[in-house]
Amino acid sequence: MDTIENTENRTIEFAHTSVMLKEAVDGLDVRPGGVYVDGTAGGGGHSFEIASRLGGTGRLICIDQDPDAIKAATKRLERFDNVTIVRSNFSNIKGVLMNLGVFKADGVLLDLGVSSWQLDAPQRGFSYHYDAPLDMRMSQDGTSAYDIVNSAAPGELVRILSLYGEEKFAKNIVRGIVRARDEKPIETTFELANIVKEAYPAKARQKGHPARKTFQAIRIAVNRELDVLEDGLQGAFDVLNADGRLSVITFHSLEDRIVKRKMADWCTGCTCPPDFPVCVCGNKPKAELVNRKPIIPGEAELEANNRARSAKLRVCRKLPADE
Repeated sequence: MDTIENTENRTIEFAHTSVMLKEAVDGLDVRPGGVYVDGTAGGGGHSFEIASRLGGTGRLICIDQDPDAIKAATKRLERFDNVTIVRSNFSNIKGVLMNLGVFKADGVLLDLGVSSWQLDAPQRGFSYHYDAPLDMRMSQDGTSAYDIVNSAAPGELVRILSLYGEEKFAKNIVRGIVRARDEKPIETTFELANIVKEAYPAKARQKGHPARKTFQAIRIAVNRELDVLEDGLQGAFDVLNADGRLSVITFHSLEDRIVKRKMADWCTGCTCPPDFPVCVCGNKPKAELVNRKPIIPGEAELEANNRARSAKLRVCRKLPADE
C-alpha cells in the first residue's frame, strides 16, 4: 500500500492487489536485457515483478492514464533505474514507444478494467457502494458519467446499457433516468443507483446489486474501454519482436470476447475452402497461443481477493515471419 497525494493534493492510500501476478508475468517469459511494456501500470504491482525479473538490465516502460496511478507507480518503482513511466492510454502504445526512441518490445502486459483503488476511492465515483459525484473517468479528463447520464439521448442510453452492460431492463432504467433528470440533474452515485433499483422488478433485485450492470456500462462508455481495447491490442501486437509475448487479463465477457477473437485472428493461417487442393490465400499464422484455454485465478487467490473471480488471462506469442 502506497501513500500519495492525489490530484486534489489530499493524502490518500493507493491500495491495489494485482490479479494473477505471477501467472501474468510468467506469461511474458521475461528475459534479462529485454524490453517490456506494462500498458496498464496502475499501482505498479505487475511492473514491480517485471522489473525485478529484468535484474537491472533491459528496460521496462510503464503506461497509465490515471495521474494518481502514475504517482503511486513512480513511488513504488523508484528503486529501478531501467523503468520509464508515461502518462497515456495503452491504445497509444506505438506513439509512446516512438517518443522514447523504442520501436520494438519483447513483451506487453495489459491488465484491463477498473482497478481496486479506483473502485474504493469514493471521490472517483466508480462505485455504487459510496455516495459520491458521478465521475468514473480513469484519466480524470473529458466526458464524465454525469455528462452521459444527464445529456445522452434516451436511445443512446438504452444502447449503452444494453451493449456494455448486457442489461435486459435497460428501457425501464432509462425511463427512470429521464424522469429524474427532467426534474433535476442526477448528480451522485447513490441517486443513480436508487433510480436503477426502483426500475428493477422486485424478483430480479435478489440476484446481486441492481446497479452493477448499469455502472459497468456507463463506466465503459465514459472511458471508451472497448474502443481503446481494439486499438491497444493491435498496437501491442505490432510492437512485439518475433517470439515476443502479449499477456492480457480481462474482467468481463465483453473484454474477453474481443481479446479471444483478436488472438484467434492472429493465430489463423490458411482461410481457403477445405475443398481447395492447394492454398491460394497465402495467409500464415502470425501468432500462437501459449495456453489454449484462458488461465483463471486459483482458489487461494479467490479467497484472498474476491474481485479476481471473473478474471481471465490469455497469452500469445508472436511468430517469426518465416515460421
